[in-house]
Amino acid sequence: MRVDIVPIGDVPASVKREASTGLRSIYDCDVTLAAEQPVPDGAYDSARGQYRASDFIDIATRAGTGEKAIALTPNDLYYRRRNYVFGLAYLDGRGCVVSTYRLQTSSDGGFSDRSSTQVFSDRVRKEVVHELGHTLGLEHCDNNRCAMSFSPTVQEVDRKEQTLCGSCQRAVF
Repeated sequence: MRVDIVPIGDVPASVKREASTGLRSIYDCDVTLAAEQPVPDGAYDSARGQYRASDFIDIATRAGTGEKAIALTPNDLYYRRRNYVFGLAYLDGRGCVVSTYRLQTSSDGGFSDRSSTQVFSDRVRKEVVHELGHTLGLEHCDNNRCAMSFSPTVQEVDRKEQTLCGSCQRAVF
């Protein structure tokens, strides 16, 4: 399987690297980097000060040519009535998106003694694994250590692993 990373907006090289590392380590896939795409003006909701996540998935699926495409963006995203999302994917879809905007807090709240850079890198890897998992048919997992666990806060992202639990692995592989 080939997965295209589609940067939307100014995505640092380190974020693209971490996303690629996370995807390759869990899904054993080929990862390519597509050309950077502009942030979609029409997706911006000025009342919320955020961008509609689904528009970023549309861009990823148009710009990416692999079997799967994952948009990465530093912009703050929302979906429907949710205040914010770290990412969004359609079950069994081709594309997904991960926003780094809310993953960039200063620490993991004392969960470990890692630097904020290490914590941020871990979060990026976990979220790309999570969102791509949805495109492969995985739903949210009840195992709170599994990368497919629903994680609406960074604290919950920090608690889960980058890997899939046995049940999710069997469903995908």
